[in-house]
Amino acid sequence: MDECAAEKPGSIGCGCSSGKVDAASKPADPFTYFSQMIPNCLQYAQQAKAQGRPVIGILCEFTPRELIMAAGEKGGVPVCLCGGSQKTIAPAEQHLPSNLCPLIKSTYGYHLTKTNPFLEMADLVIAETTCDGKKKMFELMGETRSMYVLELPQKPDDPDALNHWHAELLKLQAHLERQFKTPITPSRLREAMGTMNRERDLRRQLAALMKREHPPLTGRQLLDLKSSVSGIPEDFAQYEKALSMLSAAPDICRKDRVRVLMTGVPMAQGAERVIELIEANGGLVVCLENCTGLKPILEDTDAAARDPLRAIAEKYFHLPCSVMTKNTRRLETLKHLAAEYRPECVIELIWQACLTYDVESYQVRRMVEQELKIPYLRIETDYSPSDSARLGTRIEALFETAKQRRT
Repeated sequence: MDECAAEKPGSIGCGCSSGKVDAASKPADPFTYFSQMIPNCLQYAQQAKAQGRPVIGILCEFTPRELIMAAGEKGGVPVCLCGGSQKTIAPAEQHLPSNLCPLIKSTYGYHLTKTNPFLEMADLVIAETTCDGKKKMFELMGETRSMYVLELPQKPDDPDALNHWHAELLKLQAHLERQFKTPITPSRLREAMGTMNRERDLRRQLAALMKREHPPLTGRQLLDLKSSVSGIPEDFAQYEKALSMLSAAPDICRKDRVRVLMTGVPMAQGAERVIELIEANGGLVVCLENCTGLKPILEDTDAAARDPLRAIAEKYFHLPCSVMTKNTRRLETLKHLAAEYRPECVIELIWQACLTYDVESYQVRRMVEQELKIPYLRIETDYSPSDSARLGTRIEALFETAKQRRT
């Protein structure tokens, strides 16, 4: 096994792994800081709630964080509630089918066991009509939680689709104004847009480091440089420190690692097993296209637009999710990213029972093999580590094929 792949996610190069830190401290090492992401976010959310700010849970990248950040007298706190723990799946299966997506079951399991402090403190949960499994799960969760459901139009090329989405966001804005008894003004929206644009820009700059011939960090380490809560000022300071530190850093190792573009389903906090397997078996994930990677940060909102909410609607509507039909934007995005990050192969991750990504994998594979002309591997799995050895063997075989194609 590549010795460099055994690094802890919280380490830089072959340095020391990160240890426990007080969430209130401000360590000089960004990797140490983000290794405590959950405690950091929890402390921030608790303090915000104590100040009278609403904490609002989100379950998909289609929910505009800008609307949440402009809600309430002092601004709301958007927090991602997607479950990445295998431990909460069994409780969820008391109500949900066993052959349902693990992300849905894990999220619902947290709801049943009341073990997600962010969900327990949430004043509102905003859900979206993406896949059928999520929609029906939201019905059950909504029996005991304050919830608002956004109807997502799923035909991106329909002339009325964007207008429908804009109307949905107008209704969400009205709901937030009623619940939190404060108008959401254009100026507050523009301020939130500026904050989110800055966050996306910093994360894009970090991701761009992977374009280097010898990137200064692994894909797994890059995945750690994000938060469940958006808009935390200290996060921005740590992003800037990471950029300063890594921009001048040497390559992390000089082994013959295969450059990988990873696509498919999101990897919630705690569900990073497959990217770890890829890098433990000789790969380097130079581009993570999914919703926990580049997909939601590729486009900014136009804070100078005459109608800021319309500008927000446009940005979020452009997300190339597999629930869209036809989803040609995803294929175009993958081709664009492949040109920038120069992968030697593509690995697509699909959670079991994620039908939209599963069906769409046929089109992705065809495009990768016929147009990009590089090897492709489809991995279907869940949160259980029971198939890790088998997946490792398949990944190694893919990398051997990729290496044989080098000239």
